[in-house]
Amino acid sequence: MPSASSAASDSARPVPSSLWRDADFRRLWTGQTASQLGEHASLVVLPLLAVLTLHASAGQLGVLRAVGQAPILLLSLLVGAWVDRWRTRTTMVLTDAGRALALGAVALAGLLGRLGMPGLLVLAFTVGALSVFFDVAYQASLVRLVRRDQLVPGNSALEGSRSAAQIGGPALGGVLVSLLSAPIAAASSALFFALSFLSIRRIRRTESMPERPENPPGIWQRIHEGLRFVAGDTVLRAVCLASAAFQFSFAAMMTVYLLFLPRELHLSGTVVGLALAAAGPGAILGSLLAARLPSRFGYGAVLIGAAALGDGVFLCVPALDGSAAVTVPALLAVGFVFGFGGQLVNVTVMAVRQAVTPDGMQGRAAATITFAGMGLTPLGSLAGGFLAGEWGLRTGLLVTAAGMMLSPVVMALSPLARLGRELPSSHDGPSAASHAEARGMALRDIDQARDSATGTGS
Repeated sequence: MPSASSAASDSARPVPSSLWRDADFRRLWTGQTASQLGEHASLVVLPLLAVLTLHASAGQLGVLRAVGQAPILLLSLLVGAWVDRWRTRTTMVLTDAGRALALGAVALAGLLGRLGMPGLLVLAFTVGALSVFFDVAYQASLVRLVRRDQLVPGNSALEGSRSAAQIGGPALGGVLVSLLSAPIAAASSALFFALSFLSIRRIRRTESMPERPENPPGIWQRIHEGLRFVAGDTVLRAVCLASAAFQFSFAAMMTVYLLFLPRELHLSGTVVGLALAAAGPGAILGSLLAARLPSRFGYGAVLIGAAALGDGVFLCVPALDGSAAVTVPALLAVGFVFGFGGQLVNVTVMAVRQAVTPDGMQGRAAATITFAGMGLTPLGSLAGGFLAGEWGLRTGLLVTAAGMMLSPVVMALSPLARLGRELPSSHDGPSAASHAEARGMALRDIDQARDSATGTGS
């Protein structure tokens, strides 16, 4: 039941025939697009800065990536519970300002010759922590900013810009490093966060905050409820295990991969960025086919087949050796297939997760799966750096790529393999009593970090 203030806010909102006529939505979309571009570009700029400017070893690069990913493990569950009680505009503005300042500090220290690995580690952790807050807040903001009948087109626009950033961000980061040097590339990434700050702070509409019960459960109690629910559902438990296996191995593989391309194949930063960006077009195709393939072949078959294809394609990379005329097209093909399979898995897993989860538990289920899967990425990055240093780049890449195949194996041995052409219902999970209890909880959760939370496949 909406509160009086919420109803008043809804009645005061403009009712444009097109969502794009809503100035506040355009400001949110512009800011989110700029922020995503800066975030995905910095994911390439910072590792390349460490490799090309600071001459980081394999172990040091593993530590750098692990430190940047550690906030996912440390903060995801807390941020998921906290954002419901904060104004998302304020959260996004503060995190944009913080990330712009952090990357600006990287650029200044690099230009002055004062940047070292300790400082870069601190700044990478800062950027990663602020990104966790922003990514959760921007997904919550749309629900509070627009009418419910505008949520579908609004989400479509925001997710479209995020996909475009995933395609263009890595390539942009690689080009900036090649053309402008790594410190200037970091400064350029900071400009995207500054643009996001300027756009989002111009949002004028007052958020319609969710109504709070008189005696709301504490943060730790809400987190515990989400953990208990996911652990008690056989389907969601399998998603967690497969996600954890993939994310750990993928983080290890990417650490070796970012060293393998420039040092073993002698590719420029531009080509490295293009190789990473090739996953974007594949992801678009995967998104389109995800609406058709499960209903034809079954959800279980699509999950296992797409994961095996997308993850297994990296087993071909260690065999590459020779001229750029051969290796570059091969790397682009690998990236495309990886993006196709990964996005097909992500969209299918999201549908399965939403189908078996009651409405009142959606946000915490997503945050719990994010924690279980993405939370292992720092350990995976450390493992990748260790393997590359001890066994060499080519062997380390082969071992970590083989580890990614654990994800489809886990799915094949789990209840996910038995899913047919129709989505399961929530009654197929925990007991009816558990669901009744969950449905009785206040509907206050935002489905945060949902692409990450469904990172079971590639």
